[in-house]
Amino acid sequence: MSSKKFLIARLNHETNTFSPVPTPIEAFAPVYGGQAYQANKGMRTAMSAFIDLAEAEGAEIVSPVSAMANPSGPVHAAAYDELTRRIVEAVPGCDAILLDLHGAMVAENSSDGEGDLLARVRAAAPGVPIGVALDLHGNITPKMIANADVMVGFKTYPHVDMYETGEQAGRLLLEMWRGAAAYQVVWKSLPLMSHTLRSTTLSGHMREAVELAREMERGGVPAVSVFSGFSLADIEAPCVSVVATCSQGEVAAGKEAVQALAGKIWERRTDYIYQSEPLSDSLLRAQSLAKDATQPVLLLDHGDNCMSGGTCDTMDVLQAALELGLSGMAVGPLCDPEAVAMLTAAGVGAELEIELGNKVSLEHIGLHKKPLRLRGTVRAVSDGSYTVTGPIYTGQRCQMGRAVCFDIGAAQIVVTEQTHEPWDLGVFHCVGIDPTRFRYLLLKSRMYCRPVFVPLSAGLVECDSPGVTTSDYTRFTFDHVSRPVFPLDSI
Repeated sequence: MSSKKFLIARLNHETNTFSPVPTPIEAFAPVYGGQAYQANKGMRTAMSAFIDLAEAEGAEIVSPVSAMANPSGPVHAAAYDELTRRIVEAVPGCDAILLDLHGAMVAENSSDGEGDLLARVRAAAPGVPIGVALDLHGNITPKMIANADVMVGFKTYPHVDMYETGEQAGRLLLEMWRGAAAYQVVWKSLPLMSHTLRSTTLSGHMREAVELAREMERGGVPAVSVFSGFSLADIEAPCVSVVATCSQGEVAAGKEAVQALAGKIWERRTDYIYQSEPLSDSLLRAQSLAKDATQPVLLLDHGDNCMSGGTCDTMDVLQAALELGLSGMAVGPLCDPEAVAMLTAAGVGAELEIELGNKVSLEHIGLHKKPLRLRGTVRAVSDGSYTVTGPIYTGQRCQMGRAVCFDIGAAQIVVTEQTHEPWDLGVFHCVGIDPTRFRYLLLKSRMYCRPVFVPLSAGLVECDSPGVTTSDYTRFTFDHVSRPVFPLDSI
């Protein structure tokens, strides 16, 4: 085959439409052309797998953009227009298209970020095969299905199979490009808004559903993906769906398989709903766990998790813990640039009183918070950088902006300039804190901290605080979601 020009690009964003955290183009830290290639080559992204497959074919690679922003509010229209324009304008002349997308992007000017992009790509390249790798939390839409020939989603959460997902999607697409196969994407969407804490593949029914998808693949369906959806988005269907890439001669069988798996999920729909306990009960349970423990008890503040669009500055869990008398706590990362500036200016060893956290307004979801006044000592100041030791994003260099260790006696708090997921012990080590020496670790996290921190802990307590990533749907107004839908409605 003489023509070998492949378009390979990455554009990832999970949009929490209730989040006040802005998403301008700078949030994506986009790189273009050769830099986009270099940013992914040798990494564990789906785009990296696409690159390896293309190079094995001896193909010319066109890499217009690689851009990823942490979950936050709707993508600014200018950012969406610019990043998608670069992909669409690179399409002409390409013989295969491989896109590393998320699946739950909402922009100010597009409620279906990936669907609108794929429709434009299809229009610019009629007849050219299009393959897509997606996050397990993708909100799949009819437009996405109609404009992709191959679609594969992650099968792990916490996500550790990004490369493998890209490899599977890329392998199937190259079979189409060679003329060795013809594929079609089929799907079934369910009126089920699952909670993110019930989408983990470490346990529970989501793990069982993903294993059934794997069994279908072993039985001959080229690709089967279970998407939990991302429900913190006020769009038509932020819902669970099942997607299969099947041979065009096996479309009927593919649809039957998808319907069967979707039916099993629907039968167990209550298992995808997280029931939060009162915060006071969670902290009392943690106190009991810590009584005779020789390792820290994890307190996960999943109501304010930046990897779902949280501000990382709400103080509810820390305040309640202090009022209950908990001590021996390591806390963070808590984002408060104003406090970092003040503490850094004061310098190591300085003792002062500051107003900490609760500075990003949550009035739009009816929450009225004031900063917490705390007195303490500056123990350390750093540039807030560290290298992930694994298992997620192993080897990646992370930046939290400047970071400070603020010691208030009952707790040592890591205060940062930027929101940051605690991927690694490095979030504490970078300011001289050894997290294993504390009675409690209060992390603003939902899932990604677990592979590293759970093995070091005596137990885990999930704390649902009032924030924009809470599991309490009653705090949000869903104006655009198609009804009825479970659990907002009894169906």
